[in-house]
Amino acid sequence: MRRRQMQLRLKIDGMHCGGCSRSVQNVLSKVANVDSANVDLATGQAIVTAADTVDAAALIAAVEDAGYDASVLPSQ
Repeated sequence: MRRRQMQLRLKIDGMHCGGCSRSVQNVLSKVANVDSANVDLATGQAIVTAADTVDAAALIAAVEDAGYDASVLPSQ
């Protein structure tokens, strides 16, 4: 059976360079059931593709543990 996926958009505050965005991308990618994370330094946003069972709070906690602020953006 194929698992269902969803995309979440996160606003990431506190990134200042490419190293920051790579750090955020790495921590998001390590959250259980995350398939991919793409972080855009210019917009300060991350797009996370994951199983629909992923808890947004776990994504936010991972980003905050890395030293950045995060919040979920509404779906487009």
